[in-house]
Amino acid sequence: MSHSDHSRDPCPWVILNDFGGAFAMGAIGGTVWHGVKGMRNSPKGDRLSGSLAAIKARAPVVGGNFGVWGGMFSSFDCLVKGYRQKEDPWNAILSGFMTGGALAARGGVRSMVGSAIGCGVLLGVFEGVGVLFQRLFAENNRPIAPPVRTLKTSRLSLIEPVAAPQTPTNVVTSS
Repeated sequence: MSHSDHSRDPCPWVILNDFGGAFAMGAIGGTVWHGVKGMRNSPKGDRLSGSLAAIKARAPVVGGNFGVWGGMFSSFDCLVKGYRQKEDPWNAILSGFMTGGALAARGGVRSMVGSAIGCGVLLGVFEGVGVLFQRLFAENNRPIAPPVRTLKTSRLSLIEPVAAPQTPTNVVTSS
């Protein structure tokens, strides 16, 4: 592919943007998830208050976890793009591998390796599906030439214009 993507912002802004977007996604998803969970785990008269309490307690934590993942992934993505000077799916796979390993570093080497491989494989699946969809939809958008008509009826061709019949001028009519 191309060597650099000039349509995106510089990496520091991309990192901040991705961090914020991931935080927002996590906060919204955490609100829905923990709202339903808090409602289901509350007694019958306190479902709304139980739902709100669960949202206040857990949704910001989920948002923060998503934000950290998104910020680290974007940081590693910028690092890999800068090092490789390429824009391809391997950047995301390597960035996912490094993000998974870095987030599991507190758990030890074994946990780090397992998480790195898991995140790398997950991002590999995402990128593979993305490439597959690109190829599928590019197939449908390929320009095609209009069909050429080659049907012939009797001795007339539909491709060539048909000349109007001419009456002979040297025919003598008798009266």
